[in-house]
Amino acid sequence: MASRTGEDLVIDAKELCLTFDANDGPVHALKDVDLSIERGDFVSFIGPSGCGKTTLLRVIADLEHPTSGSITVNGMTPEQARLERAYGYVFQAPALLAWRTIQRNVGLPLEIMGLSAAEKAERVARTLDLVGLDGFGQKFPWQLSGGMQQRASIARALAFDADLLLMDEPFGALDEIVRDHLNEQLLELWRKTGKTICFVTHSIPEAVYLSNKIVVMSPRPGRVTDIIESDLPADRPLDIRESKKFLDIAQRVRNGLRDGHSYE
Repeated sequence: MASRTGEDLVIDAKELCLTFDANDGPVHALKDVDLSIERGDFVSFIGPSGCGKTTLLRVIADLEHPTSGSITVNGMTPEQARLERAYGYVFQAPALLAWRTIQRNVGLPLEIMGLSAAEKAERVARTLDLVGLDGFGQKFPWQLSGGMQQRASIARALAFDADLLLMDEPFGALDEIVRDHLNEQLLELWRKTGKTICFVTHSIPEAVYLSNKIVVMSPRPGRVTDIIESDLPADRPLDIRESKKFLDIAQRVRNGLRDGHSYE
């Protein structure tokens, strides 16, 4: 993916490295990562466990700090982007507060922002409708299925209307039927909102189905070994996964993962 400048460039990383200090020596998590993500992209990060996918997402979110290289988020440092609330973050587990209703869980960041009750209510209602949870606002997390809880988590990340959504393997713990359904809903949400989405996954079919760009990463230290641009149509029924074009892209991802292991 060619690097760009200006308003269309959301993420711009150059020669990004991150090394953790551990008791038994340094851990090289990321090495020389060059990556540009444009506004409106749906980018999936895929690679073996421990390759730095989540670490890279956390660097974007200012939860980890690189040891060298540079990265900007919407033209700002990750710290500035965090303070400007430039992104929403969806974790692997929903992390909902059990004693709060779904409505109040989704509205929590809006309370912290100090929004008025009227604006908070409007945003919560809009985002719950967007993720298909209209009518469930007064339920508690324990009253919802795992898939519905994760949709509530997505609604919370969308509530303050950031243009960038960071998603760390949000559907990994769900069964295949629920996962397929949420994949369809997430694609529809992407089409409706035009947000930029960075999505971590271990699943090749999920990465190919969801994304217009797939970032393939090597085993630690994490490097970008391939960036695959998908020309699948925007309208993607689940059975597109049986098409030749889909299978060809999936094979390229598989080859990229295999080639990445050759660095070991």
